[in-house]
Amino acid sequence: MTAIPAGFRKLESMSPFHELVGPLYERREGANLTLGFEVAEKHQNRRGIVHGGMICTLADFAMGYAASSATDPPRKLVTTTLSMDFAGNATPGDWIEARVDLYRPGKRVAFVDCFIWRMGERPERIGRASATFLILRADE
Repeated sequence: MTAIPAGFRKLESMSPFHELVGPLYERREGANLTLGFEVAEKHQNRRGIVHGGMICTLADFAMGYAASSATDPPRKLVTTTLSMDFAGNATPGDWIEARVDLYRPGKRVAFVDCFIWRMGERPERIGRASATFLILRADE
């Protein structure tokens, strides 16, 4: 097991799907949000590297979590677009994290970017994602 990096705390389960892919951990530094997890056997594809779908899941969850919590009180939202580029991979035992940039949180739409990093002696960006979220009205 990889040691959980300093400053991260375990996220409580938010859904049955979160139970399947987790545990996930968060670190907040001011307005900055980072989500991370240790790549486990269940996250790998048949080639022994982290499945691209898991990287997309981490990106979507991190960006949505950041967009949702940008309002006070937090609001529900729906992913309207998600774009993902892959530039590397990770294997079981690696710690990877999504560093979020919420660059335009509006009242109805939020635009968010993030980079996915494989941490270690030489951290490496292994993915880039951007998404648009529709922020639902309180009565939706």
